[in-house]
Amino acid sequence: MFDVAVMWEWIEIAVRWLHVITAIAWIGSSFYFIALDLGLHRDRNLASGADGEEWQVHGGGFYHIQKYLVAPASMPDHLVWFKWESYATWLSGAALLALVYYMGAELYLIDPTVLELTTWQAVGISVASLAFGWVIYNTLCKVFVNANQTLLMLALFAVLVGMSLFYTHVFSGRAALLHLGAFTATIMSANVFFIIMPNQRIVVADLKAGRKPDPKYGKIAKQRSTHNNYLTLPVVFLMLSNHYPLVFATPWNWLIASLVFLMGVTIRHWFNTHHARKGNPHWTWALTALLFILIAWLSAAPIKTVEGEAALRGEALRLASAEGFEDVVGIVQGRCSMCHAAEPGWDGVPWAPKGVVLETEAQIAHEARRIYLQSGVSHAMPPGNLSYMEPEERAAIVRWFRGVGAEDPV
Repeated sequence: MFDVAVMWEWIEIAVRWLHVITAIAWIGSSFYFIALDLGLHRDRNLASGADGEEWQVHGGGFYHIQKYLVAPASMPDHLVWFKWESYATWLSGAALLALVYYMGAELYLIDPTVLELTTWQAVGISVASLAFGWVIYNTLCKVFVNANQTLLMLALFAVLVGMSLFYTHVFSGRAALLHLGAFTATIMSANVFFIIMPNQRIVVADLKAGRKPDPKYGKIAKQRSTHNNYLTLPVVFLMLSNHYPLVFATPWNWLIASLVFLMGVTIRHWFNTHHARKGNPHWTWALTALLFILIAWLSAAPIKTVEGEAALRGEALRLASAEGFEDVVGIVQGRCSMCHAAEPGWDGVPWAPKGVVLETEAQIAHEARRIYLQSGVSHAMPPGNLSYMEPEERAAIVRWFRGVGAEDPV
C-alpha cells in the first residue's frame, strides 16, 4: 500500500539534500573567489593589462589566473557565470521552509505561548519578513553608499539584532532562528540576483558594444559580494540551530543569534586578512572562543538558580529510583507520549520523532538526558508547547535530573 506519510518524508529528505549540495557549491565558490581576489599579486606590470595575477596548483596541475579590474579589452569567447549556485540554494531552501515550517506550522512554526497565530498569519509574516529584509538592506546600502563601510556593517548588525528580537517574539524558538538564517540568506541571494548579476551584464553589454565599462558597477558588485562573505558562516550556524534546543529554545535565543553574527565576522576577518597577506590576526580566534563560551553560558543561564549541577550521563537505574521520578513519569506520559509512542496518536506524526519512545518508566529513565535538555533546560519540547507543559512541570524535570547529578557529579 502506498504510504503518503513516507512519500512526504522522502520528498523532504530529497529537498534537504539538494539544499545542502547547492549551498556547498555556492559557499565554496564564494569563499574561493574572495580568497583569490585578496591574494592576487597586484605589484606586477602585466602585459595583458590585468590588475593582478595568481599562480595556483591543484589536482596535479598549475593554474595561471588573472583578474581585470573593470574588464578585458574585448569580450572573451567563453565566459563562465557563477549564479545558479546561489539561485538553487535559495529556491531549495524556500521549498524546505514550506515543507517543514509552513505545512507543519502547528508543530514547528507557531508557539501559542509566544504569540497566538493562525497558520496563514504565520506564513504571511514569514514571507513578508523575508521580503522586508532585502528592502531594508538594499536601502541601507544606498544610504551609506559613500560612507565608511564599517558604519554600514554596524547598521546591518542593528537590523539583524532587531530581527532576532522580532522573530523570537512571533514564532517558536526553532522557527525564529531558522527564519533569521533565511532572512540573511535571502539578502545574500538577492544581492546576486538584483545587484551583482545585473551589474556584470552591463559590463558585458558595454564590451560587446565597444564601449569602455564604467568601473562603478564592478565596485558595487564587489561590495555586495564582500557582505555575502561575512554573512555566510552565521547563516550556516542558524540553519543547523534547529537541531540543538540549547541554541533556539532558551529565553536568550535572540542574543545567542546576534552573537553568532559577531563570530562570523571574527572568523572571516582572520581568513580574509591571511589571504590578503596582511598577517595572521590570531586575536580573532581568541575573541571567537570567548563569544562561543558566552553563547554556551547563555544557553543555560535561566536555570542556574536550581541547586546542583547535572550529571548528563546519569545511569538509568539511579534516575528511575531518584526522588521525583514518579512525578516526571506522569508529566512525560501526559505531555510527550502522544507523539513519542510506538503508535503515535497525534495526527501527522506517523512514527515517534527520532525513534524516541516514552511510554514506560524504563524508556523515560533511558532518555533522561534528552528529556532534561529539551523539556527542562530548554523549551524545545513539546514543539510549540502543544500539550501545554507547565513551568512547574519543567522545573520538576530539572529537580529530578539534577538531584541525581548532584550526588555524584560527572
